[in-house]
Amino acid sequence: MVKNVLSCINKYPFVILLFLLTACNSAEKQPENLVEYQLVNPLIIDTVYVNEYVADIHSLQNVEIRARVKGYLEAIYVDEGKHVKAGQKLFSISCNRYKEELLKAKAFLKSAIAEAKSSELELKNIRLLVDKNVVSIGKLEIGQSNLDAANARVEVAKSNESSAVLNLSLTDIRAPFDGIINRIPNKTGSLINEETLLTTLSNNKEVFAYFNVSEREYLDIASKKGAAQKTEVSLVLANNTIYPIKGTIETVEGEFDKTTGNIAFRARFSNPDELLKNGSSGKIQLKAELKNALIIPQKSTFEIQDKIYVFVVDKNNIAQMRLVKPRLRLRFLYVIASGLKPDDRIVYEGIQQIKDGDKIISELVLLRDKIAAESK
Repeated sequence: MVKNVLSCINKYPFVILLFLLTACNSAEKQPENLVEYQLVNPLIIDTVYVNEYVADIHSLQNVEIRARVKGYLEAIYVDEGKHVKAGQKLFSISCNRYKEELLKAKAFLKSAIAEAKSSELELKNIRLLVDKNVVSIGKLEIGQSNLDAANARVEVAKSNESSAVLNLSLTDIRAPFDGIINRIPNKTGSLINEETLLTTLSNNKEVFAYFNVSEREYLDIASKKGAAQKTEVSLVLANNTIYPIKGTIETVEGEFDKTTGNIAFRARFSNPDELLKNGSSGKIQLKAELKNALIIPQKSTFEIQDKIYVFVVDKNNIAQMRLVKPRLRLRFLYVIASGLKPDDRIVYEGIQQIKDGDKIISELVLLRDKIAAESK
């Protein structure tokens, strides 16, 4: 037997050498290095977050200035974008026609008054004649009727005069309150009809911001202090800067919109520099409190077909996919509505390299420390 082995070695030396080298390499081969993953438990915290709502901004007062009488635009005393005071003259419409109508009305009034005085004197004479039985009592009744008719014509003439005075005054258009003049579409010499728009006037010392809130959010706001009113809010302008003055919610509409399920809030903002204008837009920022919120990092989640998943690691270090339902999103965190418990262990980061059912090496770390480090 030994002679046969030695004979084989002498006959096939290179084959035997290759076999021995292969055996040695297999013995020296090291196991692959496994990646270690950090695990965290979901964290329960009390926090404050900010909801944003699209807002429409309206001036405290914004009215259309329209002509009340017909005529040519005779003069424009203001310019677009300029401040005006209450009672300041803005426009004049040609008034010759209305002056003539006033003169006619005055003349008719004088005539009516003279006619009434004549009827009154005639009635006195008839009374004297009736007392002396010169004329019948019927003449007295006719005289009284004539006087009543003359007095009625006096009242009509007075009314016509008042109307003429009013029409003449309406040829001068004045500002109803302090404000800023907006676009003036008609120029001097334009023919103006009744109800023609001359300009709009805005009082921007304060503004209203209207925004819509869902029913659930409305109930959260209303229950915080027993009422939605007097809650302080911030305004984000169109250029994403924060308006420096905070506003206050002062009223809520009386019913929900049936099509959207929302209800409208109105917040008031002081606007001393008149930076905010009627018709501008922005976003209302409203703070809300969360009690005992269960949070996890967004980096610990992944999405499949619009659903959010995490890898939960069991006591045997097996990673398993689990569906979770976020309640809301906070910066780099999710507030979880369902799917996790505080003692669950989830993979903190590196989830792209894990498959469902993989066995991993893990180390449990504190989520609070990770959040503090990322917030710096």
